Amino acid sequence: MAEGIRWTSPFAWIVRVIRVPGEERRSLVQITKATAAAVIAWIVATAVLRLPQPFLAPYAAVFLVQATVYRSVRGWAQQVGAVSVGVLLAAAAGQLIPSVTVALGLVVFTGLLIGSWRPFGDSGVWVGITGMLLISYGSATEPVLLADRLLETALGAAIGAVLNAVVLPPLHGERLRTATSRLASAIGDVLEETAHLVRGGEDLEAAERLQERMRDVRSLVAEAEDAIGWTRESRYLNLRRGREEREEPLANLVSLWPPLAQLIDAVSEAVQSEQPIQPPGEYARGVIGELLETLAEVARSGDSEKLDRCRSLVEELDRLLVMPTDEVTTSIGLGAMALPARRLVQRLEAD
Repeated sequence: MAEGIRWTSPFAWIVRVIRVPGEERRSLVQITKATAAAVIAWIVATAVLRLPQPFLAPYAAVFLVQATVYRSVRGWAQQVGAVSVGVLLAAAAGQLIPSVTVALGLVVFTGLLIGSWRPFGDSGVWVGITGMLLISYGSATEPVLLADRLLETALGAAIGAVLNAVVLPPLHGERLRTATSRLASAIGDVLEETAHLVRGGEDLEAAERLQERMRDVRSLVAEAEDAIGWTRESRYLNLRRGREEREEPLANLVSLWPPLAQLIDAVSEAVQSEQPIQPPGEYARGVIGELLETLAEVARSGDSEKLDRCRSLVEELDRLLVMPTDEVTTSIGLGAMALPARRLVQRLEAD
């Protein structure tokens, strides 16, 4: 149904619903649709079809208002399938097993076992539960009531799925925008801190802080990948998919993670280690520092002019790498930093 709501205070939440087209508003829309689906399913089942005890209809309707239209349609098939199997199990047990207690235990065990089959998804548990309810209510031997249970489930699930697909079908553009903004800002901050560390020389505490920041960035990368997945799924079968945000900017930021991690490792090793990889000379550190600061601005804003400056700085690093020098460790350190920096520029050019 609706995704989890992060409560601060009721007033603050309501204000955000009104002012910001974000998660709170999407949650409210989904909650409203789920409520409407339950009411409609109940009215149709009781007033139109006059089904006795149609509790499965509103239940199925509520849980079929999913976070994406695709999940609603998939959930409809899973829900109907699970309940159908549960009904068949109850019918078989009711006919073949005289003892209600034995029939109940066997149906629950078999139903939960069958429900664990992956195609049933989250609805698999309802194979056993449906069978249990029918056995305990004493309706497992009444074909008409069994048919009613199937009809109620199919009706409620269909109402929930259709309502979710037709009335403001959920999209996740706001999730994509938020993830893009947060990841761009975090990458920019890390690049700036790395630039300061490269220019400042040996600062062990700063290097350790940088590694901690990289763990934060990795977490944001995982969040971004999740946002991309939700966005792609929300387009399936969605009547509003043409209005969705482009995922390419965020995907491009995610692609910066491997060279960024490699760069941070090279800088940290140069600062912390006494072994062969050492920081390059002062001029080269200045070039790398400026490159990283400029890359930070590009990551945040996508400024093409700044990207041109990045290309020039990469060319200067290439020139420094081929210059003759007696300091082998300096060349090694420069190369270890220049390669991932060049890859960062290449990834940003692909945007």
